[in-house]
Amino acid sequence: MRAPLAVLVLIALGSGAFAEDAPAVVDPPAAPATLDAPGAKPLKPAEIRAEQLDVLFAQLHRPGVPSGPLEQKIWALWSLSDSPTAEVLLGQATLAIEDGAPAEALSILNRLIGTNPDFAEAWNKRGTLYFLMKKDDLALADIAKVLDLEPRHFGALSGKGMILERQKKYAAARAAYEEALAVNPNLEQVKAALKELDKVEQGI
Repeated sequence: MRAPLAVLVLIALGSGAFAEDAPAVVDPPAAPATLDAPGAKPLKPAEIRAEQLDVLFAQLHRPGVPSGPLEQKIWALWSLSDSPTAEVLLGQATLAIEDGAPAEALSILNRLIGTNPDFAEAWNKRGTLYFLMKKDDLALADIAKVLDLEPRHFGALSGKGMILERQKKYAAARAAYEEALAVNPNLEQVKAALKELDKVEQGI
């Protein structure tokens, strides 16, 4: 049986980051090297988030470490911006997608991306929305932007795989799924999708 598409879409959308028990912030790494040097300038919020993400992604590859809480923290960090307005708009767009209001979500995301073009998660949400609207070329274009800004975005990579699979571009879909697993080896639904691709390619 195929991995449920809805579950794979949740990976791409990252709605778990907005769950009630998801952490809003993550403790910064202890004693960052950039702060140890005398006279070093304090890190900017974006730089702190980058260091936090480095730590979390490293932990994703440690055997025996539960991946769920780590993934929630990563999604929470991806959803943060130096602009509080951007964060509010992202939350509104996500709720609109979940409520089945694509026109409203698209309007919010267009506005958000227009004012915050370096906010990778805004591009990811719009790419996911385009996927749900079956506008695959637009979705792939947004995913490319996400991965340019955040190459480790396993949600975007998973979404890319889904789109390419839907287009019957199975080799490219496999490459996207495998890249998602390379950055986050704990995506069980992506592993299931790869097994289904094996069956498709073998004509089973």
